Amino acid sequence: MLLKLDNPKLLTDSISLLSELVLEVKAKVNKRGFEITAIDPANVALVSLKIPSKVFSQFDIERDEEIGINLEDLKQVLRRASSGSSLVIEKQDNTLKLKITEKSKRAFSLALINIEAEEKQIPSLNFTAKVELDSASFEESINDASIVADSCSLSASENLFIIEAKGTLNSAKTEFNSDEVKIFVKESARAKYSLDYLLKFAKASRLSDKVAVNFSNDYPAKFDFISESGIELSFILAPRVEEE
Repeated sequence: MLLKLDNPKLLTDSISLLSELVLEVKAKVNKRGFEITAIDPANVALVSLKIPSKVFSQFDIERDEEIGINLEDLKQVLRRASSGSSLVIEKQDNTLKLKITEKSKRAFSLALINIEAEEKQIPSLNFTAKVELDSASFEESINDASIVADSCSLSASENLFIIEAKGTLNSAKTEFNSDEVKIFVKESARAKYSLDYLLKFAKASRLSDKVAVNFSNDYPAKFDFISESGIELSFILAPRVEEE
């Protein structure tokens, strides 16, 4: 297996985001590309990363591979790749070889780890609302909400999408109308989610200018970030149950 990236930042940013949710993952490399699906230790969030083979300038595999990776270790190596450098990833026995080429050539070896956990699957979910908006606007709204509370509600109707947080004394609210964002609703929807997770998801704005937010009443939400290069980063988050 040999993979080459002429723009390592694409992988660096993706792995950095994943490492905030999970520590160890089983990556798949097949003819479609490089894929990771994992659930955070609290079983609250699922993350899926798909980097199509076309994103790589070189993509040579003899067979499908499964690679156990410590994301923190991988992140530290990827951070050593500056803009303008190229990255080659090779699997040799139980080792992942990473070569960074710019003015000099640097090489790193990471031990692969054995992960016994069963394969994670993206669940089939039925949503009643979908909102497409600028990822920067979404991140700003989530940051606003985090100032006053530890959770926020998402609500969507035919012409309005609202992100709202209420603390003991303070509140924050951002409204988007249908002229500013794309809203698709089968029926009005509202659900509450943890801001601790949403703050991490929103950082994916560095990968994509747009985000699609899918949710239903008191139901898991799915956040899809798709970059211009074709990289797909998706998060699924369980709702916060309202206390009586």
